Amino acid sequence: MDVTIIISLIFSFICIILGFTLEGGALGALLQHTAAIIVLGGTVGAVGISTSGKVLKRFPKVLLVAFKKRESNTIENIKFFKEMATKTRKDGLLSIESNINDTSIDPFIRKGLQMIVDGVNPDIIKSSLETRLEQISERHHQGIDIFEAAGGYAPTMGIIGTVMGLVQVLGSLDDPDELGPKIAVAFIATLYGIATANLIWLPIANKLKALNDEEIIEKEMCIEALLLIQEGVSPTAIMGKLEGYLTESEIETLYLGEEV
Repeated sequence: MDVTIIISLIFSFICIILGFTLEGGALGALLQHTAAIIVLGGTVGAVGISTSGKVLKRFPKVLLVAFKKRESNTIENIKFFKEMATKTRKDGLLSIESNINDTSIDPFIRKGLQMIVDGVNPDIIKSSLETRLEQISERHHQGIDIFEAAGGYAPTMGIIGTVMGLVQVLGSLDDPDELGPKIAVAFIATLYGIATANLIWLPIANKLKALNDEEIIEKEMCIEALLLIQEGVSPTAIMGKLEGYLTESEIETLYLGEEV
C-alpha cells in the first residue's frame, strides 16, 4: 500500500475543514447527505453511461493499482539481461530457452526470449513487442479515463445540486431569516463536486498516468535489451547502454558489489 496517497488525501481534507472552521464555520454545515447523494450518485451514473461495462468491471482493480505502491524492477531487469547476454555469448541463443518457462520473469520479457530462441527477425520482434506495449498502455488509459470522466462530471453534478437547492429556496421566500442558511446549504453540493473532482478523481487519474509512464519506459528498455542480446552485444556494452534509463543513485546501486 502506498501510504503517501493516503496521507496526502487525509491531509487535504483536514486542511479544507480546518480552514472552514477557523473562518467561523460550523463543521456540521459541511455534512449534507442530500448533496452527497446528488453529487456521488450523479457522478457514478454519468461515468457508467459513458464507459463500457467491460472497462467498468476493472474499476476495483484499477483503484487498487492507484493505492498500491509500485516497485521499480529496472535494476533487477538490467542485471537479468546482463546474465542472459553472458549466457548467450558463451553457449548460444538457444541456451536461454530454460528461462522461458520461469514464471518469476515478466511475461513480456519471456515473450521476447521466446521469439529470440525461435529465431524471429529482429524487426518482427521489435514490432510485436511494441504492439503489446501499445495494448498495455491502452488498457491502462481505459482505467485512467474512468477517473478523468468522474473528475469532469463531479463539478457539474455539484452545480446541478446547487441549482436544485436554490429552486427550493426560491420556492419558499416567506421567511427571509431562513433565506441565508438555505442558500448556504444549497452551495454545499457545488463544494462536494469540486472537492471530489480535485482531491480524489483527478489526482488518482494523474497517479495512474505516472504509473503507466513508468511501466512503459521499463518495457521499452526491455525491448532494447532483448534486441541487443539477439544481436550478440557484450554484457558490459548492454549495461552501459541501459544505464541511460537509471538515475545516478540507481546506477551506483546497479554496480554495487561489481567490478566496473
